[in-house]
Amino acid sequence: MKFEIKQEILMEQLNNVIKGISNKNIIPVLNCIKFELTNDGLYLMSTDNDIAIKTFISNTDIQSIEKIGEIVVSGRFIYDIIKKLPNAIVTIEEVVDNKIFITTTNSSFHLNCNRADEFPTLDLSENRVPILISKKVFKNIIKQTSFATSTQESRPILTGINFKITKNMLECTATDSYRLASKRIELSQPAEEEINITIPTRNLNELVKLLDEEEGDMELHVFNNKIIFKFENIVMMSRLINGTYPDTSKLIPETFELTIKVSLGEFYDAIDRASLLTNEADKNTIKLESNGNEITISSNIPEIGNVEEKIVVEKDSETEIKIAFSSKYMMDALKSLESQEIILLFNGDIKPIIIKNPESNDLTQLILPIRTY
Repeated sequence: MKFEIKQEILMEQLNNVIKGISNKNIIPVLNCIKFELTNDGLYLMSTDNDIAIKTFISNTDIQSIEKIGEIVVSGRFIYDIIKKLPNAIVTIEEVVDNKIFITTTNSSFHLNCNRADEFPTLDLSENRVPILISKKVFKNIIKQTSFATSTQESRPILTGINFKITKNMLECTATDSYRLASKRIELSQPAEEEINITIPTRNLNELVKLLDEEEGDMELHVFNNKIIFKFENIVMMSRLINGTYPDTSKLIPETFELTIKVSLGEFYDAIDRASLLTNEADKNTIKLESNGNEITISSNIPEIGNVEEKIVVEKDSETEIKIAFSSKYMMDALKSLESQEIILLFNGDIKPIIIKNPESNDLTQLILPIRTY
């Protein structure tokens, strides 16, 4: 294998494919990137057996292809070498004894390679009819839900985001059993069959890093044990989490005893200040108490001090509420809402708090209260 390519073109795709390897992997070949050079162009591939990424550089973006072939080389070393080279023409050539020779006008490196036949075979075949979704919309879905997933491996199913598609309606749900985030959107075309899958949040966060800010759709190809995402010249595969995701539909009631409308900015800032006098041992607990058209947010650490914040709000009834919750969970939920005002929905001090945008019903945040008595 031998070819010449501009440093910046190769580096752009290495930035993508490097996300598919893990330095913690004890299997050496899973820390590598596979270069597969054909007459059509250069394919770069990586996998850690949890995700796989494949990118493509067309032959029109390669200075010259002298000899096709494939090599498997340490991902971290090839990435660091190319990154530190000047923006000039780089020559990569396979030489004897499983080595590659990387050269520019003033620099040269020899790197040992792994055997190409040891690299896992990646099945990246596609469905006949993929599901299409806007890249920007998808990024927003992950941003608005991923924080609510669990980090505890004791319940693996909760470490992912559940994707449920019925006809042309997509519902994404994340929960760690103490809070929940749910986002609903309408797809441009209906799915051929119902889909109910759970994708690891870590993998989705890696995918989001690959998505640019440009307009356009991405393809979703769903299989029994994996999902393939395809956009531009990138293909990414993720495993699915086995198991049945809990039915969360009954957690959000249709009627409420009390609705409070409040400025998101004011509410967030008040909770942010009140959280200064909380601690993790007590789950960052703060209290909210209503009195007429005013709410008081308070917290205290007995050995240090206490804080009180008052905000004028709108209420839909004379019902009053006194409830405690995690300031961290509330602030995480508020960050996901893109509105000037929010509504807080209550059914007593031991039932979940629901947070929504008053002008849109597509995103729902839920937080369980904390008993302080």
